Amino acid sequence: MKKVLTRTALATVLAFSAGTAFATVKVGFMLPYSGTYAKLGEAIENGFKLYVQEQGGKLAGQEVQYFKVDDESNPSKGPENANRLIKRDQVDILIGTVHSGVAMALAKAANDSDTTLIIPNAGADAITGPLCSKNVFRSSFSNWQPGYAMGSVAAEQGHKTAVTISWNYAAGKESTDGFKESFEKAGGKVVKHLTLPFPNVEFQPLLTEIASIKPDAVYTFFAGGGAVKFTQDYAAAGLKDSIPLLAAGFLTDGTLEAQGASAQGLLTTLHYADGLDTPRDNAFRENYKKNFPQLPPDVYAVQGYDAAQMLDAGLKAVNGDVSKKDAMREAIRNARIDSPRGEFTLSKAGNPVQDMYLRKVEGDVNKVVKVAVEKLADPARGCKL
Repeated sequence: MKKVLTRTALATVLAFSAGTAFATVKVGFMLPYSGTYAKLGEAIENGFKLYVQEQGGKLAGQEVQYFKVDDESNPSKGPENANRLIKRDQVDILIGTVHSGVAMALAKAANDSDTTLIIPNAGADAITGPLCSKNVFRSSFSNWQPGYAMGSVAAEQGHKTAVTISWNYAAGKESTDGFKESFEKAGGKVVKHLTLPFPNVEFQPLLTEIASIKPDAVYTFFAGGGAVKFTQDYAAAGLKDSIPLLAAGFLTDGTLEAQGASAQGLLTTLHYADGLDTPRDNAFRENYKKNFPQLPPDVYAVQGYDAAQMLDAGLKAVNGDVSKKDAMREAIRNARIDSPRGEFTLSKAGNPVQDMYLRKVEGDVNKVVKVAVEKLADPARGCKL
């Protein structure tokens, strides 16, 4: 009896000294697993799980339990889907999502329940602007960042006029607004902003309008299946060779195989590129291809991977005790992330401060041309943190 009690006491001491060493961190993925963004959601989940796998299947010594909800890229279902993870599954951490409209609902649910949220894609400016919160972070970008970077590039190339085109939702407007801000600051002029409802892909009337306006360049924000259709239609309309198409990198990330010849030579700006050729990125790409050969190691996979890195940094600071929310969140905000994209930090608003790359499509890769803007920080307009 004495021997058994001694072992029990020892186990208790070890558990206490390791700080919740036998606890489980419950992670809830609210991502698109169907529709135009399905492959993006899959890539994000793959990237997150790859980082956890590289840590021996644990984060800060804790087992990780996963829960999943398909958000269907439907903002109206956002609150209901978020509460399935928060209230039903009682997750400790939320990871989501891709669609900016859905992310707005998810951020509200996270704030209302005091749940830590890491956004692995959706760049809605408001989330790290007027709606910024101590418990919400991004491992991705703000919609403003790639647009602002490409506006500078367009001006450098000597373009004087431009048309912008996107779906009529937050991501499209904020990306094109970012482009307009830097392009016009450098002396250019956006002469027209064209939109269509998400996820409509009937582009022909808008392409006809672009042809009639004859701008020096077109800047666009589309992703997923819509990006494939737009790029193909732009080329088929005969515009590719007469009016340069510039874009946020989501136009050609994870879509090149489907786009084929229509994407060749396109210039985009993003916080990640193929061919960075750094030891960190090369190791990530090799490991990702080995584990998930059906999908490319693209920006979405990197964002999922870095979401896990950010969570790991927070958990390590509290020895895996997710109940210490304030200390965990402070550690995430102060973390320096060794990302495949290059090292980045987080702004006070929780958004990455990162290099933005100019990339060119060559074959089946978005090859890096140069750093378009170094350590670009989102202005976080309206954030009161």
